Amino acid sequence: MATEHLPLLHQLPSTLVALLLREVVNYDWKFPAEREDLDRQLVYLGALSMAQRQEAMAGFAQIHLSSDLEHFDWVGDPVEYSERLTAYLWASHQIDVFRAAALEYGRRVDAMRTPEHPAVSPLGIVIVGQGVKTTPKPLCRKLRKQGAYFSAIQPDNGFKVLLDAVAARAAKYPVRYGHWYIDGGASASNSEPGLVSISYSSLAPARAAILKRMEKVIRSGAGGPELLHEQMAKLQPEDMGLGGAGSDPILDHFQASLLSEGSGTQLFSTSFVQWAAREALRRAQPVTLLARFSPRQRQRPMSELIASPQQEPTLDPQGSLVDADMGAYLTWLNQQRLPFADQSSFLVWWEDQREAVAIGPGMPRGTESSSPLRLSELLIQIT
Repeated sequence: MATEHLPLLHQLPSTLVALLLREVVNYDWKFPAEREDLDRQLVYLGALSMAQRQEAMAGFAQIHLSSDLEHFDWVGDPVEYSERLTAYLWASHQIDVFRAAALEYGRRVDAMRTPEHPAVSPLGIVIVGQGVKTTPKPLCRKLRKQGAYFSAIQPDNGFKVLLDAVAARAAKYPVRYGHWYIDGGASASNSEPGLVSISYSSLAPARAAILKRMEKVIRSGAGGPELLHEQMAKLQPEDMGLGGAGSDPILDHFQASLLSEGSGTQLFSTSFVQWAAREALRRAQPVTLLARFSPRQRQRPMSELIASPQQEPTLDPQGSLVDADMGAYLTWLNQQRLPFADQSSFLVWWEDQREAVAIGPGMPRGTESSSPLRLSELLIQIT
């Protein structure tokens, strides 16, 4: 791909082309939606005349680079270059200039986008509050304004009802990487056709491997957070024990990125679920997402958490509900950034309890209902 567009890449500012090459390096491990986005960028840039390209790249071209960055082998190592570029932009107070140029570039590329209408309206489901029966504050205060609050949900077999509904959508509307189930504990199922399933528990060996590497970098004293971030960015799935015969290399790379790029995903199940849901929505753009939060371990000093990951954790269900409540709101916000968000539906259910919030085209905003209702019936109403 890079050699095919070599004449074009020669005409772009290094501040942009290095970032493009970083994406090209990982093209084989990207989801279909990501590949389409990168293809679209190259088509947009290639269609510009010389004058149009100079005008479009003006924001990137005005950034002044240090001598070290100008002589850095950004073609050979675009990952490290982008890390150093970010640090330099902040240090030289040019980050706002770069951000403005990137936003304008993104706006121009997005103007070319004509997304296909999905076969089924997008649906997001978030399950919160596992192991918690009471809470001092109302649940989903922000989301209640966007939809309807239900206080008499019949909770029997609720999780199975929701998981079965997601699996049925995946079977009825097959879309590659279009249906996701993310669990903060152990995955309830991994075999439904067309349903991508990832869980915090299944990645325990990978989390232990990356924590061991983090501890080694920290103990070396060779650098601060920048070095640690740089080292994490270069990790591959095999460095964490992921991959192997029969695995999906695209999903392996995605899970590796969750642990190497996410903050707290290696240590806290709630952080893992929230970040995994964000990245799945941003990168794969699924039409179905089920995210289930589980109790995370209590917070301890970070050095202790990293140094003793095998220690039996003390769980904090109440604090986890607070995390999950905010995580549900952030997941809804990320869903709203996708195409056809105005046609999407969203459900938050307090696991094994009677409370739920439903958002969708047919749900009146800011309303409440105390009428008995099954989860299956509520799903029919919002989808």
